[in-house]
Amino acid sequence: MSPLTITYGLLFYVAAAVFVVGLARKLRCYAKTPAPLKIPTTPAPLTAAGVGWRVAREVVFFESLFKSSKWTWILGWTLHAALLLAFFRHLRYVQQPVWSAVALLQPVGTYAGFALVAALAGLWARRFLVDRVRYISTPSDHLMLALLLAIACSGLAMRFVAHTDVVALKVFVLGLLRLDLQPLPSDPALLAHLALAALLMVIFPISKLLHAPGLFFSPTRNQADTARESRHVSSWATALEQRHNP
Repeated sequence: MSPLTITYGLLFYVAAAVFVVGLARKLRCYAKTPAPLKIPTTPAPLTAAGVGWRVAREVVFFESLFKSSKWTWILGWTLHAALLLAFFRHLRYVQQPVWSAVALLQPVGTYAGFALVAALAGLWARRFLVDRVRYISTPSDHLMLALLLAIACSGLAMRFVAHTDVVALKVFVLGLLRLDLQPLPSDPALLAHLALAALLMVIFPISKLLHAPGLFFSPTRNQADTARESRHVSSWATALEQRHNP
């Protein structure tokens, strides 16, 4: 087994462990954080079903962003739609045999890469060209966009510049899943793409990308506007009251 294969195999095992453990810890923290007040952003639904529909609209259509800024909404929605298509395109590397739906999406997933690059470039330009956005932008914001753009560009380079042996790559990925390391192709674009993807997995649990799962835990979105109909008492307050008033 070559040192390159061993290095990248260990890299992805470590990155996967950091990603899973870090994300689980963050989600546990979100779930345990008390929400002692009713603070849904109004106008808010009055029922649990309405809350579910509101969250679904936010996840699928980015409703609040659409109301806030149409240009940002176009770029943001395109970015996330392209990421979703890229995810389905990459599923073929962990499936044997490949699902029919995944196989049908392969051509679309290829061109989603161009949409992803365009959306990332637009969002990055926005952080320089819009005064109020430039004022609140931090180095981490720019570095995250640069990382995502580098991942997208290296992926397109594997497809349109220096072709990678995708069969050997799939054998390597399936070997990772089966704890049986297989030789990894040594194409520079592929190695850069994999290293950047591993870096993204490592920093995901401590980055602003946590807005993806965090949306489901946001009290401004997941609470019904029932402050007048019923008293809202958080779980930790209930336990404290029972302890003091047995």
